[in-house]
Amino acid sequence: MDNELNYKSNPLNGVGLKQLITEIVEQYGYDLLHAYLNLNCFKSNPSIPSSVNFLKKTEWAREKVEAFYLYQYKSLPSPTYKQQQVPPRDRIIPDDQIPGEPAELTFEDAKLLREENAKKASSYGQEPPKANKPIKPSNTKAKPSKSSKSDPWAKYRHK
Repeated sequence: MDNELNYKSNPLNGVGLKQLITEIVEQYGYDLLHAYLNLNCFKSNPSIPSSVNFLKKTEWAREKVEAFYLYQYKSLPSPTYKQQQVPPRDRIIPDDQIPGEPAELTFEDAKLLREENAKKASSYGQEPPKANKPIKPSNTKAKPSKSSKSDPWAKYRHK
């Protein structure tokens, strides 16, 4: 029962996708949302109905937008690692975390964030495996592509 009460404190509880998109678009605009989230629904012919339609069909993008809503628009503190593994709508928000004013976002900050994420991604791809054993692909019939050395996710893209 206690978890239900905490779940009800999640700002996404009772907020439809159309309302969520409308609120963040009114606050930040399509260009800034695209700069932070890098989703084409905010760049190519953006509109509320087309964004809602895309996000209804694309779970990973919807979760990205919902997380943005919680931690940028509602200014909640960053979630714990354990809570990051749960979709934003299912996260339990502690009672002492009260939504605040929307964060002040700029295009310069978005650019810095993208550069920082690109550095992390490139350094991740260059790190040697921690174990001494070679990593075997999960599907032994599929051969990893030649680009797998520069792209750690390449062997999973064949699906």
